[in-house]
Amino acid sequence: MFTDNTLTPREAIRLCALGTLAAEPMRYSALANAIRHFVSRILGPSLDLMGTSIELLRLEGLVRAVPPTGGPMTGAGPEDDARLEITDAGRNELRNLLIANIRAASTDLNKLIVALKFRFLHHLGEADRQAQLDLLVESCEKELARLEDLRAHHAGDPGALAAWLDHDIAAIERRIAWLGDFRRRS
Repeated sequence: MFTDNTLTPREAIRLCALGTLAAEPMRYSALANAIRHFVSRILGPSLDLMGTSIELLRLEGLVRAVPPTGGPMTGAGPEDDARLEITDAGRNELRNLLIANIRAASTDLNKLIVALKFRFLHHLGEADRQAQLDLLVESCEKELARLEDLRAHHAGDPGALAAWLDHDIAAIERRIAWLGDFRRRS
């Protein structure tokens, strides 16, 4: 994690892998495809983020190969397309990744992390879930304050910056309202 307890790109991929496996065991290839599909739909194709090895999760004891019924246990890597499941240690790591802080800046990585939090929020207990929703609101409020300050500073400038900022500010205000409603319903 970064020093502010926010996720690195590598940890975002780990969160995606562990959360996906928390729903159900799946083959190595299916897990790799599920991670690639989700991440690329949020960020676009990104070879930098895809470098995290599922095999590393197995070596760290966060996932394990499920023995086939009636057959001998083989390896758990991509070469044999083993069926994988999350371990108890993996569930603990999933929780730790899900409760990480969120940066206030609106970046592609933050967009991925927020999407992953919403995708896997149901794996948290009630208190952790509410804390994460509070964190999401706080992050949006910080971004709103930053943009409002920028808007005020450049209010008299020629050009379309003010109009663009008004658009972004309105979108963040809608997001904050939506998050408040979602938090009350959760």
